[in-house]
Amino acid sequence: MNKKDKYAVFGNPIKHSQSPQIHAAFATQTDQKITYRAHQVEPGRFKEVARSFFDNGGSGLNITVPFKIDAFEFADELSHRARRAGAVNTLALQDDGRIYGDNTDGVGMTRDITENLAWEIGDKRVLVVGAGGAVRGILGPLIKRKPSLLLIANRTVSKARQLASDFSDLGDVRGCSFEALTGNQFDLIINATSASLAGELPALPSAIVSDKGCCYDMMYSAEPTPFMRWAAENMAWAVSDGLGMLVEQAAESFCIWHGVRPKTKPVIELIRESLQAS
Repeated sequence: MNKKDKYAVFGNPIKHSQSPQIHAAFATQTDQKITYRAHQVEPGRFKEVARSFFDNGGSGLNITVPFKIDAFEFADELSHRARRAGAVNTLALQDDGRIYGDNTDGVGMTRDITENLAWEIGDKRVLVVGAGGAVRGILGPLIKRKPSLLLIANRTVSKARQLASDFSDLGDVRGCSFEALTGNQFDLIINATSASLAGELPALPSAIVSDKGCCYDMMYSAEPTPFMRWAAENMAWAVSDGLGMLVEQAAESFCIWHGVRPKTKPVIELIRESLQAS
């Protein structure tokens, strides 16, 4: 191994990260020789630990909760989509020693939805549930797919409206309360809250899924999430968790680092089998 082969994911907690297995599969598939490890970083120490990683031969980092804003501030250069998101999940060492920051979450999700699941976004009525940091990463790529309506619903309405305002220059995006959804129907509903991790469900009214409506949970697990069960009970035409998004955003990071795009479907299957076996 040389210094160009060292990669890692930083987060807290990080114990259950699938990233090492995903990138190992990508490396085998594309004949790359790398090391990739998961590191738990203590709060307040991100910049110190990241600087040490790059100073000691690291070439790239994936960043997960809660350090995506820290990574945004750490990067010397930012992609356009990272600037729009205000967060970074991929750091790459450049030839001149500068650190490049990107956000691959949104493109990972839209690629999973449109290519792996073969669902449509263009000209569809899209509802995004939640207005946290995860939503900032997906709005730009979603708007780029030109839905007929993009609505952000959140318990704290002011956050949804502020987020919509921040991205309104890209297209028609609006914010509202959960109560305001009653009487409306959507072709694609994306749960961008972390409620599923706690076994909870956002306060969504019933009958908001259209006849051929699809429901997507950005979280993933071995079993259907509460949101996925709600979608099935509300007669969604198709339902998915976010495991494909995880793999697709990782593939985009891998391509940034290595200049080659791995095939994702076999890796999605591999990780799914691993989750179900554990």
